[in-house]
Amino acid sequence: MPKSFEPADQIFGPHKLIPLAIQHVLVMYAGAVAVPLIISGALGLTPELRALLINADLLACGLATIVQSAGFPGVGIRLPVMMGVTFASVAPMLAMINAAKAAAGASFTPTEVLLTIYGAVIAAGIFAIVIAPFVSRLLALFPPLVTGSIITIIGVSLMRIGVGWAEGPFTVVQIVDGAAKVIPNPNRDALDGFALALFVLILILAITKWARGFIQNVAVLLAIVAGATLAYYLGKMNLASVHNAPWLGVVYPFQFGIPQFHLVPILTMCIVMIVVMIESTGMFLALSEMTGKKIGPSDLTRGLRGDGIGTIIGGIFNTFPYTSFSQNVGLVGVTGVRSRWVTATGGVILIALGFIPKLATLVGAVPVEVLGGAGIVMFGMVAATGIRILGGVNFKDNRNNLFVVAISIGFGLIPLVAPTFFKNFPADLKPLLDSGIILTTISAVILNLYFNGLKGSGEAAEDARLAASAAEA
Repeated sequence: MPKSFEPADQIFGPHKLIPLAIQHVLVMYAGAVAVPLIISGALGLTPELRALLINADLLACGLATIVQSAGFPGVGIRLPVMMGVTFASVAPMLAMINAAKAAAGASFTPTEVLLTIYGAVIAAGIFAIVIAPFVSRLLALFPPLVTGSIITIIGVSLMRIGVGWAEGPFTVVQIVDGAAKVIPNPNRDALDGFALALFVLILILAITKWARGFIQNVAVLLAIVAGATLAYYLGKMNLASVHNAPWLGVVYPFQFGIPQFHLVPILTMCIVMIVVMIESTGMFLALSEMTGKKIGPSDLTRGLRGDGIGTIIGGIFNTFPYTSFSQNVGLVGVTGVRSRWVTATGGVILIALGFIPKLATLVGAVPVEVLGGAGIVMFGMVAATGIRILGGVNFKDNRNNLFVVAISIGFGLIPLVAPTFFKNFPADLKPLLDSGIILTTISAVILNLYFNGLKGSGEAAEDARLAASAAEA
């Protein structure tokens, strides 16, 4: 198939392109702004600085997404990827903030900590660019047996996020004596929230079954809009913040000052980037399976460099490390729209949101319960893709493959079913041990090498490619 006709390179007209891109933005928005909100809360930033971090994050999300989706010489996976701040960076950054507070006491200044974080983020991005070619050479370690296990656990791990959305936000803002105060959400798990999520889920299924063509492709967007409208009439969508938000926001490089570079924070953030690169490899392999566009070591190198460039952009524009967002991978599976130009357009929309806080606030006003219904579908689709890949693995003639899947997925479930299991392990290992995706990846690669060897891995991958080619023919 000529490259120009690959599904990942398909180009739509504006009347289709923009709604499809908005769909991606709506799906990833809550996750995109979560980390800036967490960090600004830990730092005790003013509402104005908190808004600045969110605007900067949206801008950097858009730039990083364009780098990965559209691609530039030597950089970008050129698959439908939406980029956002990785949650793997949250724990190390909170540790830096707490250490700075303990050391400074009453003289603590949030700006100093932010500049240290930004220096570590920029250095980690450079580190990722340097090691990307070496990581990409490990692609032979990811035959369908390993890839299927990883993608399955990605979907299962994400399901926790989807269910959490359906339950509602953990905290809400309450006005106490004229000041905004964050308190635990007393209405979490309320039945009307579950009803909203169920409404969106049923609507997605109905549109997917009965609609055709473009309407079917934007089923998630239509369901979210309908769910938000219903939430507004039920009094669960507050637009007061939209009215108060300004139309124009200004974001520019090094807005807080020149980053500071310190060895320990840099090493910590480099560990985070290793986690990001391993998880990104799984995402890229999932998208390769969904789009039918095979990727090799050179493609993977470009994609991992894209993570590095996105992270450097984050440090320059006053935000944090970036990775491909899994929920958008699920959306590709749900809609069947595999064009990278859709997500690139989503990047443009994110940039616009970064400069127009009123629109960004409107998108952010959509209740997470509405997203919960969509999340269950999308994250389940990621897990289904992994199961489909495992369906092509030879379990009948090689029973050892069953051990690889069983044990690697079992390890991946540990952080989900027993979050405190690794509490007595060194704190520096927390980014690795808290990620079920990393645990599955490491165990699946090691077990596959133990049972099948490197040669066996390559032969298994080749058998799968030949089977896929025969099926297409």
